[in-house]
Order: sequence, then structure tokens, then C-alpha cells
Amino acid sequence: MLTIDGTRGEGGGQILRSALALSAITGTAVRVERIRARRQKPGLLPQHLAAVRAATRIADADVDGDRLGSRELVFRPRRVRAGTHDFAVGTAGSATLVLQTVLPPLLIAGGSSHLTLEGGTHNRFAPPFEFLSRAFLPLIARMGPTVSATLDRPGFYPAGGGRFTVDVTAVPRLTPLSLYERGAIRRRHARALVARLPRTIAERELAVVSQALGWTTQEQEAVVADSMGPGNVVMLEIECDHATEVFTGFGERGLPAESVALTAVQEAQTWLTADVPVGTHLADQLLLPLALAGGGMFRTMPLTQHSITNMEVIRAFLPVHFSTRNDATRITVEVTPASA
Repeated sequence: MLTIDGTRGEGGGQILRSALALSAITGTAVRVERIRARRQKPGLLPQHLAAVRAATRIADADVDGDRLGSRELVFRPRRVRAGTHDFAVGTAGSATLVLQTVLPPLLIAGGSSHLTLEGGTHNRFAPPFEFLSRAFLPLIARMGPTVSATLDRPGFYPAGGGRFTVDVTAVPRLTPLSLYERGAIRRRHARALVARLPRTIAERELAVVSQALGWTTQEQEAVVADSMGPGNVVMLEIECDHATEVFTGFGERGLPAESVALTAVQEAQTWLTADVPVGTHLADQLLLPLALAGGGMFRTMPLTQHSITNMEVIRAFLPVHFSTRNDATRITVEVTPASA
């Protein structure tokens, strides 16, 4: 049984999610110790427990320690089962992070899957739905699988209640992916979404985008959505020849609309200045799929501790090597077989 220390590196829930996905893929039993031990609320929170139970179902696994607050988990997978699965966080915890756990095994599960996920879809510290559907999943499709996602309704903290579906047609093996340049910008789109809040909030946010980035009104959209609770998010999508990125600002109680928009604007400006195809969040998401493919590369900005920790967990399960090469403010990440 492989043992993973949950306090290594960044020390967050990503360690658990990657370990569960890789355990299911490789058939390796795993013990994750000291789960989120350095966090203010250590152990399994509802969204982590939902990820554990989702992985347990798709991998037909035996599991010990699957309870709220647990700081140790033992996961013994049998085999990954494609099919129809419903996963509900039960709170406003991120449903997109539950998908992050189960999607990698299902990409190579030897069949088709239909997933329904419920919970938070637009949460701080988690990829929003549009980031997955517009930036991440199209790159996964270029690696072989057919993957599509549909948002039924958004869910915000603290009410939750969001829901989306994902359809996956698996392949026997992922094809390596190389992303060296992003190419010319083809399309820009700013979307300010409000739920149970005045539309004027979205309009103020889009005014910031216009002033800071010079985007036209034809490149902007204010959306009033149906949701179980109030929420606000600003998403800036930049589609280029070889990759699409999505940058996000999340509304919070007491935070001015202008500040929400400025967060997304600053992230977009940093990425544009770096002249790379892959932003920091997308870099973290791509590491595991490239490792499954046994190779690939991308150019990004300086890696976060989140990504560095994810590399360590992946190497514990898979015979791959990650190398990085610095070029001013840009980083080239390459994945190769460990024997290469």
C-alpha cells in the first residue's frame, strides 16, 4: 500500500483528489495521512468527502475513514466502472473539484459515462464551470476522449444547489499534448453573472473591463441567472489559435463590484503580458492528464506550490519525469517517461 503525506507541499485537498484519481487508475491501494492537517478546519470537509465517495463508486473501492473531519483515509480500488453516476456535495462545496477527482480515471475507462454533479459551481479556490468547459475540457478532447459539459444552473456559496452534467467517451490511452505558443487572439468575451442580485452590479463590472482592457460592448454580456442563493462572478474568456483561457473574479459580501472585476482583469493582463498559452491554474489541471499520456509539454508562468505538490503526488504513482526550463518570466514544463 502506498502512503501519501497530506501535509506535503501545499498541503490541501488537491493531494487527496490526485491520490484518489491515481489510485483508481493504477489499481494501487493508498493511505492518505494527515489530510489537510495544517488547515484551519483540518480533515475531510463535505466537498472532500463527496470526492472520496464519488471515487469509491467509480472504482468499486473499499474505503476506511470516509467521514467528516477524518484525517486519514485508506482507499483500495478494484476496477474503474464507466456508466451513469450522480454525485452531490450536499453543500455549497465545489462540485467541479469532485469532477476533478473522477474524470481522469473515466477518460481511459473503456466506455462512455454520463455524470450529474450537484453543489457549488462557481466557488473561490476552485475552477468555475466555464473554466472547465471552455479552457480545460477542449484540451482534454485534443488528447483523444470526447468530453462535453452542460451547466443546468449555477450554485454559489453559501446556498449551493448548482448542477451540471458531463458526458465522457473514453479512449484506451491519452495522446500527448504540446502547447508551446498560444497564437493569435481569435475572440474575447466578458461575462458578468449575477443571481438574486441587481443587474447593475454586472453592468458596473463590465464597465471596469471596458476601461481596463478596451473590450467593446459586443464582447461583453451581463447575465441574470436563476440560482438557489445570491451570487456574482466575472469571467473573462480569451480564445487563441492554440488555447483558450478563462480568468475569474468572485463576488463576496462587502466587496465592491469594481474590485471583483479588477481581480479578473489583473489575472488576464498578467497572462497576456507573459505571452504563454497556459495560465497558472490551467497548468495545474494539465499535469495529471499529460502524465497519463506519458508525455507532453506546455509553456506557462512560474509554477504555484499547488502545481509543484501535484507533481510530487503524480510521481508517487506513475513512472514519469517532470522537467522545467526557465525563460525569463516563462516556464516550459515537459513530461517524459521516467526511464527517458
